[in-house]
Amino acid sequence: MAAKKPFQTNFLGEGATAEDGPKPREIYEKGRFGELVNGKFKYSLSETLYLLENNKIEVVEKNNSLSPDEFIKKARRVDKNFWTKYVVFSNLRSKGYIVKTALKFGADFRVYDKDVQPGEDHAKWIVFPVHESKTLTWHDFSAKNRVSHSTRKNLLIGVVDDEDDVTYYEIAWKKP
Repeated sequence: MAAKKPFQTNFLGEGATAEDGPKPREIYEKGRFGELVNGKFKYSLSETLYLLENNKIEVVEKNNSLSPDEFIKKARRVDKNFWTKYVVFSNLRSKGYIVKTALKFGADFRVYDKDVQPGEDHAKWIVFPVHESKTLTWHDFSAKNRVSHSTRKNLLIGVVDDEDDVTYYEIAWKKP
């Protein structure tokens, strides 16, 4: 069986877009990649790189196809923490979780438990990726806890090391 040809997306500063059609819709139906807005699928930076690396899409900017390395350089200009976020995103997707942006919740990602589709139920976690070399103050930690508590989601901190391995810490509220 021949491999499916990637479909074309257009690079935007914060990800990519594709016209609604059979291939983008199939990717959406199978893995909930993208969000349909006004007849176009919009992909976050992390979704775009994940699909590009998995040969599902072609990313075009000014009639030039971008390689994964070229895309990463552009994404790092938009978000200096892009790589750390992407490592966590990719790790969770590879484990079968659906990962969506969570900017409106004040977090980097929201993650749905396995076999749960966005819209069918709420996300289980909000995720904050952090590189092991970065410092997280108690104030930062407290703010992340408040965000998770106010959104009624569990807090997951994804710590990325220099080898791009991820260790997850789930923080829970407990009543003594």
